[in-house]
Amino acid sequence: MTFYVENETEKDFPFDIEELAQMVGKQVLANENCPFDNLSVNVLVTDNEGIREYNNQFRNIDKETDVLSFPNFEFDTPGEYYIPEGEEADYLDPETNELVLGDIILNVERIYSQAEEYGHSVKREFAFLVAHSMLHLSGYDHMTEDEAKVMEERQEKALADLGITRDI
Repeated sequence: MTFYVENETEKDFPFDIEELAQMVGKQVLANENCPFDNLSVNVLVTDNEGIREYNNQFRNIDKETDVLSFPNFEFDTPGEYYIPEGEEADYLDPETNELVLGDIILNVERIYSQAEEYGHSVKREFAFLVAHSMLHLSGYDHMTEDEAKVMEERQEKALADLGITRDI
């Protein structure tokens, strides 16, 4: 699995963001029994202004948020990964032959403020948002209370499996 990570801000993190994103992403996909090993995810770290622009451009919502997820798949059932026969070109990177799962945009300002608000580390907040977004890239959503509960349970399991708790 390849995580292409770009930090377009000048904010530094007290950990390797590419390493942590990949570790969390792999754990989420392992928990979901993703059958693909050769896949990629693009991760962009931006600020309030940057994420507001993306949110407005792609979702017509003119406000900041903490994370945006842009899946490359339409899932009939969350976590059921497959490439429709004859449509491989729509899902595979022609240069690397990797399955392109989708894109994640993280807001560095929200990562830091939410870590403080929730009383845990920046590392934990970053990992939480990556896990949350990876589940969106895997077909999950939280539009209903039941969907939100499923996502929350899966997020917490992935982080617990990695030992990334609210205490760190």
